[in-house]
Amino acid sequence: MNPETAPAWIPTETLIASANISIFMSRLGITDVKSFHRYTVEHFQDFWKAIIAQLNIVFNQPPKLICDTSNGIESPIWLKGATLNIANSCFTAKKSAPAIIYEDANKNLCTLTYDELNSLSNRIANSLINHQLVAGDFIAIAMPMNAFAVAIYLGIIKMGGVVVSIADSFSSEEMATRLDITHTKAIFTQDFMSWGNKKLPLYEKVCAASQTANIIVLPNDADVQLPLRDSDITWKQFLVDNDAFTALASPPMTPCNILFSSGTTGVPKAIIWNHTTPIKIASDAYFHQNIAAHDVLAFPTNLGWMMGPWLIFAALINHGCIALYSGAPRDRTFGEFVQRAKVTMLGVVPTLVATWRQSRCMENLDWSAIKVFTSTGECSNPEDMLYLMSLAGCKPIIEYCGGTEIGGAYISSTVIENNYPSLFTTPTMGLAISIIDEEGRPASVGEVAIIPPSIGLSTALLNADHHEIYFAHMPTLDGKILRRHGDQLKQLPDGHYAILGRVDDTMNLDGIKISAVEIERVLSGLPHIIEVAAIAVAPPDNGPSLLVIYAATTENLDKTLVLSDMQKRISKHLNPLFKIHDVVFVNELPKTASNKIMRRVLRSHFDHNQI
Repeated sequence: MNPETAPAWIPTETLIASANISIFMSRLGITDVKSFHRYTVEHFQDFWKAIIAQLNIVFNQPPKLICDTSNGIESPIWLKGATLNIANSCFTAKKSAPAIIYEDANKNLCTLTYDELNSLSNRIANSLINHQLVAGDFIAIAMPMNAFAVAIYLGIIKMGGVVVSIADSFSSEEMATRLDITHTKAIFTQDFMSWGNKKLPLYEKVCAASQTANIIVLPNDADVQLPLRDSDITWKQFLVDNDAFTALASPPMTPCNILFSSGTTGVPKAIIWNHTTPIKIASDAYFHQNIAAHDVLAFPTNLGWMMGPWLIFAALINHGCIALYSGAPRDRTFGEFVQRAKVTMLGVVPTLVATWRQSRCMENLDWSAIKVFTSTGECSNPEDMLYLMSLAGCKPIIEYCGGTEIGGAYISSTVIENNYPSLFTTPTMGLAISIIDEEGRPASVGEVAIIPPSIGLSTALLNADHHEIYFAHMPTLDGKILRRHGDQLKQLPDGHYAILGRVDDTMNLDGIKISAVEIERVLSGLPHIIEVAAIAVAPPDNGPSLLVIYAATTENLDKTLVLSDMQKRISKHLNPLFKIHDVVFVNELPKTASNKIMRRVLRSHFDHNQI
């Protein structure tokens, strides 16, 4: 089967008639996705007003204007005149409805209702205020994504704090960089974290990352079993009983979450999400993943990656349920959890699917409750995606590609169109894009440019010039300002799209963005190696990117030993998920006249000689 010409899944007439997007379109008298997308961007004021009503977004004071562009398209003010706290919009479902499904220590399936989650997040908000934290304070979460982490996330937002998202897999150095950028005042973490059969120290790592922030320590098991610094407290000492709290209302553009994205310089950009960003998330989930009340959403993720907060808002604003698994998703026990929790939307990264396919660990499970998969984080392999579909009796995969600075995706697909593994069918609703060549002209293959405005698009960075990064030196198209994104996109003759990777030297490794410079910095100083260059290359089957290290040396080195030493450094100082595919020895690295490494030359060399 050729995924570019033959659909792997065709929607039924019943699904087409009942899908969220179809019902929404029918109210407007629109019958096809392409026309509907055009409407959502040409009449964006009307569109966002309608979807805000559909999602039942809760306001203390309703907006006087959906989008004020008087300061320019680059700096829109969304929902002008309104006040709200977006956490309130996460609790409009029935109080008794399940909000979170998870396993306890004995692997029993447990449920937290909307009312119970609301009460717990209220207790956390009261506890933060009780410990002298105030609105506008930066409060980090560096722990696995469990029920407590979700409640902490919502509790911080309720009291007006700003969540600082820190991945628990980060090294102390990476954590420290992000905590320093935000001047974080408090950090939530665990004493240990379980991963597979291992018990990994987490509090110790967070302590090494911050000498000034107060740390609230949750137990991995029943109680915290290790000694704490004088400035730190246990969860039991922190949490008060008062579960009555009125969420602090603020202007919609007020920050509520800081997430990080690595730039090509190696310095992570601190991207500001405000109280309107979750509207983009919930809208995407409504139109593209077709999320409705009582759907159960699972996605092996973390609050340090945008898909963690995405999962919270996509599920709760749409009255769905979050299914949280505490172990390693590569094992069959995860698949059994998906089966027992009756997950209806399962999110994946392609590397995970490739692992499942190789081990066959997810076969012969009952995944019949799954209605749809969604895949994001990196380029996917059509054969792997077809295999994934087969695990649930051939269910569609909604490819979903975007970024933290978009608050969701810029391109995806829908459940009312034929489904092609690894391909996209439409830009996301409410967001316009253009593919441009190196001269800034429209093209079928080239760089993706975003055409603002759209809810979800970042308007400020905490530690960098937002205009310089996203708008400076970009061309205009038919008088419209274009916003830089950095992906390479190809539009096929039939109108579908394929992602070709990043235009710049930022890599997507195992679903995580990182710059070549960050990797090269960690690998500097190895014995007998003059200089290194890191590149990401696409395998022949168009699967996830592979990390290749070019090393300049005049010595005869043992490749196996060098690769092992490099891998140890990357695992310790960056992320153990980043695996080196190959090391290539050269006499010298190709450089420009200004001494910049020409990584494109290296990619071309590897493609021609290695794959």
